[in-house]
Amino acid sequence: MTLIGIISDTHNLLRLEAVNALKGSDIIIHAGDIGRSEIIERLKNIAPVYAVRGNIDRSPWGNTLPITDIIEISGKFLYVLHNIHEIDVDPVAAGFDAVISGHSHKPNIENKNGVFFINPGSAGPRRFSLPVTIASLQIVGDSISCDVKELVV
Repeated sequence: MTLIGIISDTHNLLRLEAVNALKGSDIIIHAGDIGRSEIIERLKNIAPVYAVRGNIDRSPWGNTLPITDIIEISGKFLYVLHNIHEIDVDPVAAGFDAVISGHSHKPNIENKNGVFFINPGSAGPRRFSLPVTIASLQIVGDSISCDVKELVV
């Protein structure tokens, strides 16, 4: 089994609850709006990290991050971007198993035509009445499952 921790929209705040929830991940994906580079450095203490640039990541460091990324893990292909409304590929035609995004701060998991669309929500400062969440994706053999975890903060 491969366990992928998914986090987004930390906005300069990496909560201890998020760190604890991501422990045990084989890989962590940050879907943008990170804030400071220290967030990624702290996540790297848990597992290797893949991160994309969000709309707030405009510092010199943030500008080094890719806008999108394609990650192959355990034979599965994941497409990562910050804002799902900016997707520039047909994920089904491209053969992706999952599309991971953030931006909306609203956690959501949908399976469309065999492709998982995963938004882990926001793990940073609370926005309106939305929950503080992360997501996880599990790969076991040829199967993928995913869920959203609400953090008690």
